[in-house]
Amino acid sequence: MIELPETYVLAEQINQTLVGKTIMNVTANAHPHSFAWYTGDPNTYHAKLTGKKVTSSNPGTGYTCGGNTEILCEDILLVMSTPIKYHALGDKLPAKHQLLIEFEDFSHMSCTVQMWGAMFCYPVDMDGLPYDKGYVCKKTPPPYDEAFNEVYFDNLLAGVKPTLSVKAFLATEQRIPGLGNGVLQDILFNANIHPKRKLQTLNDNDKERLYASVKSTLFSMRMQGGRNTEKDLFGCKGGYKTILSANTLKYPCPVCGSGLVREAYLGGNIYYCPVCQPLEGGN
Repeated sequence: MIELPETYVLAEQINQTLVGKTIMNVTANAHPHSFAWYTGDPNTYHAKLTGKKVTSSNPGTGYTCGGNTEILCEDILLVMSTPIKYHALGDKLPAKHQLLIEFEDFSHMSCTVQMWGAMFCYPVDMDGLPYDKGYVCKKTPPPYDEAFNEVYFDNLLAGVKPTLSVKAFLATEQRIPGLGNGVLQDILFNANIHPKRKLQTLNDNDKERLYASVKSTLFSMRMQGGRNTEKDLFGCKGGYKTILSANTLKYPCPVCGSGLVREAYLGGNIYYCPVCQPLEGGN
């Protein structure tokens, strides 16, 4: 699934490619998916969006929060947590899709849900998303901002139970929107911290490494065009080579040479090196 770094890449590409295009046709929910979510009746998307011009895109920082790609179409906002692909005139369109937008120049933009995904469509005003439309969002600074500093991070740590695992702290409850299980793996590897470690076992040095790794790892992912496990607006894989993912499990740890481990934990797989990321403090 796309996460914070990919939303920045997608927003930049959308601003360069789609801004100025006028929407001619919208097809939503053509191929129903159990974990595809819309606002209200997806059949109304065509009426809401047709004739609207794409005016800007944000990586979940303009109206909502990180982890989403926002596309503003005049006074209508699309908020999407799915992969997004651009199709130039003549390109083959996906056989199945959950959202397909056709522009007046006959190019297209599609969203195809993988595991799950939201494709929300909201009217906006000068104050952003009105709360009476059912979308309530807690605005938080993304890790790329200066406001996301050590003091802010320490306050996040202080606001949760010390018995939480590091994975639960970083990748659940949207404490850091857009930081999910995918980017988590390399963040913890670079910090030399096991995903199951309890927060109460972390000393000051551990916390400093964790904070630094959140900032630096996410920055590297963004600057290299996203992770190589995900695709950008044009269907190209990102340039950041993941250290820990399904793609690398068969290889030894790049630091110590030990075998990597994958196991299920908290609703998803975790990957780690048992030597570089020892489980200190127990389960």
